[in-house]
Amino acid sequence: MPSSVGESLLLRQGLLLQAAPNVSWLSAALVLPLTLVAWYTISWVSSPLRKYPGPFLAGYTNFWRLAQVYSGNYQERIKKLHDKYGPVVRIGPNLLDLDYPELIKTIYSTDGKWLKTQYYENNSAMVNGKQTFHIFSTTDPAEHARMKRPVAKYFSLAHVLALEGHMDSVITDLLKHIDTRFVETKKPCDLGEWIAFYAWDLISSATFSRRFGYMDAGHDFDQTITIADKAADYFSMVGQIPWADYLLDKNPIKRIGPPNLDNITRISLNSLITRMQGKDANFNPATPDYLQHFLESKTTHPDLVDDGIIMGYLLVNLLAGADTTAITIRAIFYFCLRNPSTLHRLATEVRAAGFATDKPAPYAAARQLPYLEAVVREAMRLHPAVGMPLERWVPEGGLTLPGGGGYVPKGAAVGMNAYVVGRNTGVWGEDAEEFRPERWLRGEGETEEGFKARLQRMNAADLTFGGGSRVCSGRNLALVEVYKVVATLVNRYEIELEDPKREWEVLCRWFVRQKGLVTKMSLRA
Repeated sequence: MPSSVGESLLLRQGLLLQAAPNVSWLSAALVLPLTLVAWYTISWVSSPLRKYPGPFLAGYTNFWRLAQVYSGNYQERIKKLHDKYGPVVRIGPNLLDLDYPELIKTIYSTDGKWLKTQYYENNSAMVNGKQTFHIFSTTDPAEHARMKRPVAKYFSLAHVLALEGHMDSVITDLLKHIDTRFVETKKPCDLGEWIAFYAWDLISSATFSRRFGYMDAGHDFDQTITIADKAADYFSMVGQIPWADYLLDKNPIKRIGPPNLDNITRISLNSLITRMQGKDANFNPATPDYLQHFLESKTTHPDLVDDGIIMGYLLVNLLAGADTTAITIRAIFYFCLRNPSTLHRLATEVRAAGFATDKPAPYAAARQLPYLEAVVREAMRLHPAVGMPLERWVPEGGLTLPGGGGYVPKGAAVGMNAYVVGRNTGVWGEDAEEFRPERWLRGEGETEEGFKARLQRMNAADLTFGGGSRVCSGRNLALVEVYKVVATLVNRYEIELEDPKREWEVLCRWFVRQKGLVTKMSLRA
């Protein structure tokens, strides 16, 4: 389904001009823009989405959406549009951004009817001239289920906890680096940057029992983190104009972009080959990793899994597992450091739990701390890792919007944004823009039944990890990491902002990445 028929006309018009060599360049220069204006106008006037409010240019062309993503401030711009227009905003010729928490279970269901739009397809790759999809990029629910079935159990909490040894090893080394580089020297610590180094080393350890080595190097020595960010930026921008991907990444003549993830692909492929040959010195059978699980799935599901599918599993694990976790951990510390009373209450609770200060906090015990859970949930609400709508095609039968909001026909695209829904005052109250972890706890004078009902509404409006059959497979892995590292750092260190007046920098292009979380670190007295 084309995102904008008018945009694809550019290519058609070029072919027509080539077929008519007698047309002068002057005529061509006039015919093309006039044709486009006429076509866009007709498309705009005849669109069934014309009745919905939004910026005028957004109804004309998806290039408006591209400009919003390019700005790097996408999530805030879309939230302001909802403040202006209400729960329905037209952000593309055929796309509505919705702020109806009650529709989450409908749009992000498990019935297989609400298909991902072509926005996701550019996250695929060309292999031997054929477009190849992985578990994230495929829009076919049957194909997604086929890919997910062999490995789904390995992302359960029980299997994730079997990886806790990998996590403890990486967290222990993180503490050593913080001690020697920042505590002993009293130098400022870019905690946000080091959280990224930790997250990338952790996900590589959990995936194939070897680390990328960013903590040891103390910087992004091979530019893999930077290139991964650029690849995510490309994905978010070209997704607004999906046909452009076939001119850039999937151009059969000369590939233009995005940047190649050569290092991640090379390490993944080398690890796969070495493991299959029985020569992987890094692997300890007593401490399982995802590569071993994926190889087991090849044995248990030989009709579904081959080496190409395993490579897809590995790359999705690495690219989706590091950035999102780092974003969440940064958000937790940023909001706590900006709210000293919150940090004090959190530190009091964590330290009362009796964790050893020289060892990583055990997940089972950290997960039982109610205020830590409240802080984690509140940080993810205000700063979700993904700040763009999760687009879906409206299926047969259309979509009736709540409260007389109108009818959206089959073939239109709709999406909901965790950043916007996470600020819906109908769910979160008039203080929805404020960081207040206490909202996740039973209030003074609140009945148990009232609290459970309120908590149920908040849980139902949580899009942090998506929803339905396409919910993030790695959510258990991410949450175990988050609870362990936050509890460990708060238990061991006194942490302050190096410059309390300095705001962090946020760039939203699919992932809502942050920079500038610079802190002073000292051992807890």
